[in-house]
Amino acid sequence: MKVTLISHTPDPERVVAAAARNCYSDIGAASLYESLDDAGVLGLIKKLGKLGHYSPFEHASFTFGVEGVSRTLLAQITRHRIASFSVKSQRYVGEHDFAYIVPPKIAENEAASKIYENLMARIAEDYKKLAETVEIEDARYVLPGSCATSIVTTMNARALHNFFALRCCNRAQWEIHDLAFEMLRLVHIAAPALFVGAGPGCVTGTCPEGSMTCGKADQMREKCAGILQSW
Repeated sequence: MKVTLISHTPDPERVVAAAARNCYSDIGAASLYESLDDAGVLGLIKKLGKLGHYSPFEHASFTFGVEGVSRTLLAQITRHRIASFSVKSQRYVGEHDFAYIVPPKIAENEAASKIYENLMARIAEDYKKLAETVEIEDARYVLPGSCATSIVTTMNARALHNFFALRCCNRAQWEIHDLAFEMLRLVHIAAPALFVGAGPGCVTGTCPEGSMTCGKADQMREKCAGILQSW
């Protein structure tokens, strides 16, 4: 998996702060943006987070390039509808000798790994034969969910908070769990104030999973603490 923060709103923290101030000021938004000092920006964002007033966070967007993830992951991430997605098309891009993702538990099991690799090889061979006979838009139907793909996705800061709360959770599926933590690491570098407290619910409170909890809240808090340093 390779995750890159391709682009984001310039000075995202100041944009969010100016948007919030605009709700309670008769000064124009552009003037507010210019007049806010760094301390004022950080203080206001911190206050917004404590109050749970996240609507101004929607004005800051982050675009990621994601490579080496499975089509199975694609089915999960696109459930987050407050986002934009552009995905490599199997209708127009051939998948001859396609790369594929191997789940860790299969990779760790010699017998399972052999079965899995043999199956991928057979599918690749059958795909090649089909692609020589019909259009690749039809041949793609034999491709597995493990087939690697690339995605460009854009989410605003509020949507990312929701994404991290769900997908950084220890009960999330392993691949999107890993993706979420890498995305969290990248946005925290770009705009740390906007993502204070981001992560699974157990980071800032009790586990929201109830009886389905993984029972590892302390470990999750420690993991997030390594990313979300205090400011």
